[in-house]
Amino acid sequence: MSLTSSKKVETNVVELEIAVTEEQLQKATQAAYKKNIKKIAIPGFRKGKAPKAMIEKLYGKDFFYEDAVNMIYPEAYEAAVEEANISPVDQAKVDNLTFKEGEGFTFRATVTVKPEVEVSNYKGIKAEKNVETIMAADVNAELDKLRERNARLVTVENRAAKKDDTATINFEGFVDGVAFEGGKGEDYPLVLGSGAFIPGFEDQVIGHKMGEEFDVNVTFPDEYHVESLCSKPAVFKVTINNLQKKELPALDDEFAKDVSEFDTLADLKKDIKTKLQTGKDEAAQQEVEQTLIDSVIANMKAEIPQVMVENKANELMNDFAYRLQSQGLGLDMYLQYTGMDRESFKKSFEATAERQVKIRLAMEKIAELENIAVTVDELDAEYKRLAEMYGLEEEKVRQFIPSRDVKEDLYVTKAIDIVRNSAEIKENKVKKSSKSKKDEEEADEEEK
Repeated sequence: MSLTSSKKVETNVVELEIAVTEEQLQKATQAAYKKNIKKIAIPGFRKGKAPKAMIEKLYGKDFFYEDAVNMIYPEAYEAAVEEANISPVDQAKVDNLTFKEGEGFTFRATVTVKPEVEVSNYKGIKAEKNVETIMAADVNAELDKLRERNARLVTVENRAAKKDDTATINFEGFVDGVAFEGGKGEDYPLVLGSGAFIPGFEDQVIGHKMGEEFDVNVTFPDEYHVESLCSKPAVFKVTINNLQKKELPALDDEFAKDVSEFDTLADLKKDIKTKLQTGKDEAAQQEVEQTLIDSVIANMKAEIPQVMVENKANELMNDFAYRLQSQGLGLDMYLQYTGMDRESFKKSFEATAERQVKIRLAMEKIAELENIAVTVDELDAEYKRLAEMYGLEEEKVRQFIPSRDVKEDLYVTKAIDIVRNSAEIKENKVKKSSKSKKDEEEADEEEK
């Protein structure tokens, strides 16, 4: 097998002329004969026992050619691609298949390839990194969330219902004096202010006490999910059976022991602050890296084949569908819920797909310009990491993912390291808090 010619026929499209020798063709036809002989019956021979020469004499010398070509093609095409030093991004279109007596056959493969890429000014990029400093009020906000998650409900009897109380109610709704289907419930726990019921309902429960019976007057929304009730005024007969308020646990060492592995509240606060700061630092680093990458691809020149974007969009869509499936929801059902069709759903991934394609092309070019190499140890370490990530044996991963693909991923990672490590980053410390300055001062004082 050999590459007889390679030429660029249009932007990012290469045409390969590939030749297969007679010896290789005969070897493949012999393999095709062995593959199919059990299905062939010829008069005078038991089924599966007819000689190859006899079959070719009866049905033609080219009887096994189709299977032979299919066997030869993958290896012949891959060898030609490697010899032509091209990187296909889509399946090749194969035509012009020609057999010559005693000389084997030739064929033409036309394929879309990676574009020629130019990158510049990828070193020394100036950027700013805004790192948010975690304040005492931020820690206290996290503690408040912990208290909320560990709160308990206690019954209140001597006051009217307030916002955030849980009112256990009986209710029945009427439209034009007639009870409607689905409008009745008993011992329903309703958190007042949660917005679980139609607008105006919960506000009218507030102010009533346990044991009270009263009417709630509301109007169903114009786009209510039950069409017959849309925009209709309704009256609900309501009784409060029970009223509970949320009681937060005391913020002390016992609380710390209950909700964490720490023995003191001080240690819990310290851990929360460390984790929050780590999260902010990582987010700031990711943001600045995206800024650097944006700068690189803004300075990149390339005519990107649309098929690369489409293939990446399909890959992203399939990944999304796989994650849905792991949660017990099929893609068709998801599309039905969201009111999208497959085409519009795929289009929603195109912007991300285009960006990812540009990033990879730019980083591959930087890797080439910087003569980046991947050592055997680095390749082995990456296979080990992938095996751990997928929960598979390393040998299985090596079978599924070619070393060439793993090396290309490592080239990209190393190229990003070059861009990041050579950048001029100005770091800004930012102090933010959702609380007022007075609240922040009080929180700082409390922490002290």
